[in-house]
Amino acid sequence: MHRATQIPTFMMPKSHRRAAIVRGFTLIELMVVLVIIGVLAALIVPNVLDRADDARVTAARTDVNNLMQALKLYKLDNQRFPSADQGLEALVRKPSVGTSPPNWKPYLDKLPSDPWGRPYQYVNPGVKGEIDVFSFGADGTAGGDGNNADIGSWQ
Repeated sequence: MHRATQIPTFMMPKSHRRAAIVRGFTLIELMVVLVIIGVLAALIVPNVLDRADDARVTAARTDVNNLMQALKLYKLDNQRFPSADQGLEALVRKPSVGTSPPNWKPYLDKLPSDPWGRPYQYVNPGVKGEIDVFSFGADGTAGGDGNNADIGSWQ
C-alpha cells in the first residue's frame, strides 16, 4: 500500500504552491455553518430577551420595596406618610405644600425612575393598602398582564 505524504508547501513546484494556498471553503460548507449559527441564534436569543424583561420586573419590585422602607421611616419620624400632594418627592426634599413634617430629613438621595424610565406612582390613601407605591409596568398604563402588569407595594 502506498501511503500519501504531505509535502511542505515550500518544496512544491510554483504551479502547485498557488493551488495549495488558494484553497478555501466550498459554498456547501459555508451554508452548513450559516444554518448552524441560525439555529443557535433562534434557540438562544428568545431566552436572553426574556431574561431582560424578568430583570426589569425584579428591579421594579426592589425599587418599590426600597421606597416603602423610606416611607415607613418618614412615618416613624413624622407620625404620618407624606400626603398625595407631597408625593414621593417628600423623601428627597422637605415638603413645601400641606402640613410641614416636624422631624423631616432626607430619606433618599434621589428618586429612582422605574426600569422603563417613568416615575413611580404614589397614592395616599392607598387603594390596596394604607398607601400604594407602584409602577405601571412595561406598557406604562394601569393593569395589564405579564411584563405589562402593574408592580406595586401590595405584592
